Parts: sequence; structure tokens; C-alpha cells
Amino acid sequence: MCGLVGFLAGDHWREVGKAAAVLTRMADTIVSRGPDDAGVWADGSGVGLAHRRLSILDLSAAGHQPMTGPSGRHVIVFNGEIYNHLDLRRELEQSGRAPIWRGHSDTETLLAGFAAWGVRATVERCIGMFAFAVWDTQTRVLTLGRDRLGEKPLYYGWQGAGDVACFLFGSELKALRTHPCCAADVDRDALCLLMRHNYIPAPHSIYRGISKLPAGCLLTVSLDRREPSVEAYWSLADVAVSGNRAPFTGSDQEATDALEDLLKSAVRRQMLADVPLGAFLSGGIDSSTVVALMQAQSARPVKTFSIGFHEPGYNEAEHALAVARHLGTEHTELYVTAEQARDVIPRLPDLYSEPFADASQIPTFLVSQLARQHVTVSLSGDAGDELFAGYGRYVRNSRHWERIARLPRGLRALAAGGIRTLSPETWDAMLGPLRPLLPGSLRAAPGEKLHQGARKLAAERIDDLYLQSISRWDPAGLVIGGREPRTCLNGRPLALDGLDGIQRLMALDAVTYLPDDILVKVDRAAMGVSLEGRVPFLDHRVVEFAWRIPQSMKLRDGTAKWILRQVLYKHVPRALIERPKKGFSVPVGDWLRGPLRDWAESLLDESRLRQEGFFNPAPIRRTWAEHLSGRRNAQYHLWGVLMFQAWLEQSRTGQIEPSGYDREAA
Repeated sequence: MCGLVGFLAGDHWREVGKAAAVLTRMADTIVSRGPDDAGVWADGSGVGLAHRRLSILDLSAAGHQPMTGPSGRHVIVFNGEIYNHLDLRRELEQSGRAPIWRGHSDTETLLAGFAAWGVRATVERCIGMFAFAVWDTQTRVLTLGRDRLGEKPLYYGWQGAGDVACFLFGSELKALRTHPCCAADVDRDALCLLMRHNYIPAPHSIYRGISKLPAGCLLTVSLDRREPSVEAYWSLADVAVSGNRAPFTGSDQEATDALEDLLKSAVRRQMLADVPLGAFLSGGIDSSTVVALMQAQSARPVKTFSIGFHEPGYNEAEHALAVARHLGTEHTELYVTAEQARDVIPRLPDLYSEPFADASQIPTFLVSQLARQHVTVSLSGDAGDELFAGYGRYVRNSRHWERIARLPRGLRALAAGGIRTLSPETWDAMLGPLRPLLPGSLRAAPGEKLHQGARKLAAERIDDLYLQSISRWDPAGLVIGGREPRTCLNGRPLALDGLDGIQRLMALDAVTYLPDDILVKVDRAAMGVSLEGRVPFLDHRVVEFAWRIPQSMKLRDGTAKWILRQVLYKHVPRALIERPKKGFSVPVGDWLRGPLRDWAESLLDESRLRQEGFFNPAPIRRTWAEHLSGRRNAQYHLWGVLMFQAWLEQSRTGQIEPSGYDREAA
């Protein structure tokens, strides 16, 4: 795992010494992604590449980057792992198109593939997680690429104007921000998306003019054709539709065996490393499956890691320990105090580079920090829920939609409009005396709950219910001067023909929440401590087969992830697994009323919000008061605002550039 940065520019940046100095400073901001080695390439052609290396495969100098192909045509910086690169080498050798190998890194394999087959054809052969930038010295075209599911990040965009304009790209925003051309102007439209989701979905970023390359895409750009061209080489939506049209037709046992074989292959490939390797283990279905398949293919005990909390309702460490003992892993656990967890919060703005507000980022960082004390690579069970219908909201929203859709939409819209004629505050005042008589779900913030119900009544499709279920704020009256961009959730819906309600919700999660929340959280937390995270469930062969598995094998008799459980039960007794699902979270809501109250109050101060000019203070202050009073748990709403405020404070007062960096001089 590594970090990459670079730029494409005109005459102003062609002096090699100047370019190399700026590239070095950019790369130094992401040193945690690659503490083992560093390299810079600039030849005066208008393009510069820099790399920070975390050595995983081929620890020798033969794996140094930026790396030039044997013919000198291609120069690459690469982040990630190509798990089948040895197979690609054999294919090149059998066809007589292999170079004389200098080492055994997957980066060298990629370069050989580019020379033999071209960039897209090589990427389509790859099984792995990656982001890369490759410069073609012959065509003078820069190509950026990102893996199919979006495990590895890649930002890009033109900044500056005229002779000094630069096309910047890199693994993290703070690297781009270090370049003198980067204006680092907050994009208020993207801020609207943050308030909606608590993350900023691709292709948007918090900075105006800077984008994220979507998962499964290639981008090409040159000085002659400045407008980047983005094309998809793989699409989760297409996989979902095609899998549903051509489902697996075998028996339950045949499907279970086929899934186990694919998962074993994915895990085996991802256990390839020249450094110590282990796995996160929560004791749940997904991580237990990954660890069980690791241990079944390992001659020695697998190193596993979990963290525990003393707060009731947040601890799964004892379950992880039971699974570890059964499988015979070398297990390490750490019980974290609330103070240790809260100490992570000041680090979050720098770790994530742009505002990000999934509170499970805190325990994810802590378990990564624990694992890094023992290993350099750690496998995880992420994505099992999205592939095998593990989230309860899939069934709930599908049932809600079935009930709502029975009523004529005109009648539903009329009822919704009637509810919305009164504000939530007015409803609260009217219903205040009746609260003891209201259903439990309405007693806290009844006006807001009624408005939520009205939005559901007015829904045109199940996608609208999905958006409402994952929305934190309606940004329309919250973000000053911002206009929420159109996405596949609030604009043109995804073409997911033939999928039922639950399948559609799973697909929406897989193209939005999974890459833009879950995988961002895991990548930044792990790379913040120089740990490579790997996700076997995201081997695209597993993903494609999962979408061929009939829904009846995923959800059966009220049991989620039924088929994945059948794989796991071959290795772990059912009694160790069967228990209610818990989230990987911390009690942020309680902390905000207690030890974090002063910190939050400072960031949410009304005069401060007005002076900064991004938010309308009224709804934020009202929500903060309701949370403090205990009338509602608004931790998810408030955490999004707080993470933006903390990021804004750090970006304005924190030290983004390395010590001694003179932006003007550069």
C-alpha cells in the first residue's frame, strides 16, 4: 500500500528542480501511506510523479517507484495490490511478451501488461485494489485508474489559471492542497452532500474544482486535451442487473460450496505478502468467515485483532475472543477507555483530509493502530452486508414501500402536504401536552418524525425511501449559498431493471455507501498508521457471483446472510455466531452531553457559525439544544456538522504543509 501524487502542467512547471521540490513536499504530506521509501520523477515534459512506498511485495529496490517500463514508454506511480499479478506474468511469458523481470513486484507486472495489451485491457485482467497514474511518453497522455469497487482513493482536478494552471492528482486532498496552484476553496454544493450523507460521495470533494475518480473508471488527460475523459471499465449496477437475469440455478449446497471456493481463493490471494499479516476479528459473521478461511489455509496461527469497550451495548470483544479460541488464532485484544477513544477525535481532520462523519471511524482507527503494532497487512470482513443483505434497513424499507405504494400517489401527496403545512416546531408545541399518550417512536421530536413520515408518503419510488433513511439533514435551509448536486439518489435513478426492492437497496448501498463511507473509513484509518487493509469480499469474482445468488439464499425465514452463514458454520459452531447484530461504534451521543460538551459547544457557537458563513445557525442550535435536553438523540446530525467545523478549523490553523515550506517561493 502506498501513496501517490503528481501534476500535469505547462511551461511554468517544466523546470525539473522546481517540479521535483514541489512533488517532494506534496508526497511528504502523506508519508504515513508510505514510510518505507520515496521517489520523484520529472523530466521537463510537463508531468511530474511522486510516490511514498509501504513495502509489501518485493521489499528490494526493484520495487521502487516511480517506475519506468523496460522500453521507457510508460512511467507509473501505483497504490494497492494486484493479487493475480503472478498469473499475469505467466500469461505474458507464455505469449512471448514478457520483459526480463527486474524484481517480483506487481507494479512491474502492470507496466509489462500496459506495453503488451494496453492500459484498459490490462486493468480488466487484474484482480485487486488499486489507484494509479501512468504517463505515456510517446502519446503524452496521462491516465489515472481506480479499482472496480473503490477501495483505493484518487483525487484530481485542474487548479490555477493561464500559464501556471496545473492538473493535480493524488491519494489524499492534503497532498493536492500543498501544491501552490491549489486554491482550496470550499465547495458549498459538496457541503450540502456532506450534510445529507455525513460523507461526500464521488465524484465530488470538499474543494471546488477537485473531484474523486469514481470506482471502476479510467481517466485520460493531456495538455492538448485539457478536459479529462472518464470511462467506466466495470460497473456494479451492470453486474447486479446481469446477475439477477442469469441467477445461479444449483442447489443450496452447490451454491454454498461454490461461494466457499471463491472466498477461499480470494482469501488465499490476499494472504500473499512479504511482511507480517493478520486480520481484524469482531466475532461477527463477516470477519469470522474471513478469519476461518485464512486459518484453514495457514500452517501457523493467524494473527487476529479486536478492541473492546467497557460501555454496555458497545462491546463485542468477548465474542471475538470465543471465535479466536475455537479457530486457534493468535489473538490480541485491547479494551479501550472512553478517554482513549476520545483522544482520537483531534486527529480525525488530518486523517481524513476532507470532512468525514461516520463515528465508527474512531474504533476503526483504534483497531488499526492495535494491529499495526504486530503486522503490516490486515484483512477485514467489510462488504459482507452489502453483498448478502445483512442490513435490517433493507427489509424495513422494502416493507414500508410495499405498504405506501398501495395508496394512490395523489392521495399520499395530499396527506404529506397537509402535514407539512405546519412546521416541526409547531407540531411539537401542539402535541406537547399529549406526548405521554403518543407512541414511543413519536415522543421524542414528534414534529420532525411527522415530517419524516410525510416525506415517505410523498415518495415516488423506493429510492426515495432509501435516501430518506440515510439522510442526516435536509441541506436546503442549512447550507448558506449551497445547492445540492444531482446524484443517483436525488436525480436520475440508477438503471437497475429487474431488481426487487431489497436488491435495489443493496445495489444503491454498493455504489454509494460502500465506496464513499465504509471504504474511505477503512482506508484512511489504516493508512493513518501505515497499515495495509485488504477486503476479500471485494474480489470482483466474489461480487459477481454474489449477485447471481438468488435472493432466497441471502434472506431466508427472517435470517439475513443465510448462505454466508452456511459457509461459516462449516468452520465455527452456530452457537458462537447466533446473536443480535451490533454496530462497530462508540457512544458519541452520550459523550456530546458529557465530556465532549464544551468542545462541541465551541464549534457550534452561534456567533462563530454566523461569522464563518457556511451554516444557518438556527436549525443547528435547535438540534443541539434538543440533544442536550435528551428529547432526541441527534448524534448523527451533530457529528456531521462537528466534523466539518473541526476540519475547517484545522485547515485554517493547522499545519498542512511540511515545516519550512514557503508556498509563495514555490
